[in-house]
Amino acid sequence: MTFSLVARCPKTGMFGVAISSSSPAVAARCSFARANVGAVATQNVTDPALGPKTLDLLANGSSSQDAINEIVRTSNHTGYRQVLAVDQSGQTAIHSGPNSLGIWTQAQSTNVASGGNMLANDTVPQTVVDAYLASSGHIGDRLIAAMKAGLAAGGEAGPLHSAGIMIVDKVSWPIADLRCDWTQDCPIEAIATAWEIYKPQMDAYIQRALDPRQAPSYGVPGDE
Repeated sequence: MTFSLVARCPKTGMFGVAISSSSPAVAARCSFARANVGAVATQNVTDPALGPKTLDLLANGSSSQDAINEIVRTSNHTGYRQVLAVDQSGQTAIHSGPNSLGIWTQAQSTNVASGGNMLANDTVPQTVVDAYLASSGHIGDRLIAAMKAGLAAGGEAGPLHSAGIMIVDKVSWPIADLRCDWTQDCPIEAIATAWEIYKPQMDAYIQRALDPRQAPSYGVPGDE
């Protein structure tokens, strides 16, 4: 009931995850990333515990493929899971269990991997990967472009209701974590709009956290 991508920007070292689903609040359950470590999506019949577990393996020096192999070896019911990972060197790995739902498939390259289930057709993940690789600019822009391409290629077989984008860079928290948890409209367009609003303010929010004395004005009524 989901299609997603995990990605790394080779220029900045930022990691990102973008995801959408017919289920509610997909990003809250399925998106994981850690600065200087990697990004992971865990989906299909979701086990959210696999996200932090995979990131811990990456943080301890495992490659993405070794981490995914360990997840499959040590976790329960992996025949029902899809797990995607990208590591610090840009290596990617995917596990799609044989009990993944509906039309399911995956695609990967250096710095980006995509997977999906309950898809409209089996071209969606490769389209997502190709669109990410063909795009340029901030990783957030590239994640949005890739998700829009996947949607244009057919996306999920049913209507989408939730989506999210997460980006990490240097600090211990996500520098962007934008979600649409439920809508009858297009959630990918909703997070694209949220990203356009948030992107120009993102650096200021980071600065406010690191040292508010050097932060710009809030620019809201009552801020003098």
